[in-house]
This record gives sequence, structure tokens and C-alpha cells, in this order.
Amino acid sequence: MSALALQTGTTSDGAGGITGFVLDVVATLGAPGVGALSFLEVVFPPIPSEIVLPLAGYQVQQGRIGLVAVILLSTLGSYLGSLVLYGVGRALGLDRAARIAHRIPLMEAGDVHKAGDWFRRHDTAAVFTGRFVPGVRSLVSLPAGAARMPLLRFSVLTVLGSGLWNGLLVGLGVALGTQYEVVEQYGHYFDYVVYAVLGGLLAWAVLRRVRRGRITQRAGATD
Repeated sequence: MSALALQTGTTSDGAGGITGFVLDVVATLGAPGVGALSFLEVVFPPIPSEIVLPLAGYQVQQGRIGLVAVILLSTLGSYLGSLVLYGVGRALGLDRAARIAHRIPLMEAGDVHKAGDWFRRHDTAAVFTGRFVPGVRSLVSLPAGAARMPLLRFSVLTVLGSGLWNGLLVGLGVALGTQYEVVEQYGHYFDYVVYAVLGGLLAWAVLRRVRRGRITQRAGATD
């Protein structure tokens, strides 16, 4: 990932992989593209916000997109994605939502119940504070919907929490944009780090699913 690629908003100069994909979306769609990626990150997180928003912040520092538009539209995307999950939780209840999640690759019913536990421990504040907690950030909307939290309260807390989190990550990207030499020297390692993290998460999720399957088989054999 060269500094030139980031400055021009294109990937033709060497930025590839996840970095290149994010830059392509931002270069093509601008701030609305950041909002779309933020929506997807909540509903189905193929690309974490920890990757999307700092790269968007870098583009802000380069003058390619506007800071206010990025924060507003990324927060709108996060809110709309959270609203989808809130609706699912409200319509299906937490247990049914957990059973559906268990059928989705790399997701577990336990993830949904973990978010439910967080919601029960922190009550209304969970919708706000959960936006800062990996593994809870997206799914906390499900127990909020299942508990039939008033939509207005859910919306205010979601927008505040998502706005602060998104603003922080965009700000980190803006700060990164002032370090041209560092980006040019080490930027090509960025994808390797991202792939290593995602690969580790993938391996952990697969091992967890396999281990849980073995435990279930043993329990069935003893009955």
C-alpha cells in the first residue's frame, strides 16, 4: 500500500486486498461508501470498522472526502445496521435469533447470549457502552430488541455510542495521514497484519465450533 495510492484514492499503485477494496469503495462512492461499509460491518462484519474508518480518516486528511460527512454517514450506517438487528430481536426473541446465528458460518449462539448477558448486566446503558466492546458492538441490538426497549431510547443511545466510536477511529486515520514517511515505509505490511488478525479469528471460530460439536457428541453418547 503506497502513500501515492492512498493520496490519490486509487489502488492501481499497489494497494490490494482488504485495503485496496476499502480504498476502491471510498474512492468510488466517497462518504456514502463509508456509510455503506459501516452498515455491512454491523449486520455482517466482513470488514471491521477498525479497518474501514481509519482508512477513511486518512482520505479525509488528504482532502479527498469531508470529515463531517464521513462521521455522519458512518454513524448513520452503523445506526441503520443496528436497527435491522433490533428489529430481528424484537420480532424473533433472543433465543430464536441465537439459533439462527448458530447456523451462520463463524457465528455462535453463544455470541448472541454473550451480548444478552451484557445487556442484562448494564441495562439501558449497554446499548451505548456496547458500541465500544468487540463481540458485543453489533449483537447488543438483538437483546435490546428482544427486551422491547423503546425505539427512541435505543436510537439515541446507538447514535451517541456509534458516533463516538466512529469519530475516534476516523480521528486516528486523520492522525495517520500526517505521517507520510511512515505510511510509505510500512504501509505495504498493513494487509499482512489484517490478514493475520482475520486468519487468527477464523481459526479460533472454527476450533470453537469443532470443540462444541465434539462436546455435543460426547453428551449424546452418554445419554
